[in-house]
Amino acid sequence: MPNNRLFRSKTESMLAGVCGGIAKYFDLDPSLVRLGYVVLSVLSAAFPGILVYIILWIIIPEEY
Repeated sequence: MPNNRLFRSKTESMLAGVCGGIAKYFDLDPSLVRLGYVVLSVLSAAFPGILVYIILWIIIPEEY
């Protein structure tokens, strides 16, 4: 069962904590979320994936 809110993770962060926060929200392994994100970004010719990550970085608040 997901948490109440989606936050960027401080503890599971490699760049901005977006994938770590998504992993916490859905109770998944952060490495699998990162791997899935990279695969989707490569399959979409990388640019849209990078743009989506930056947008999520701006939109999703940081964990307290």
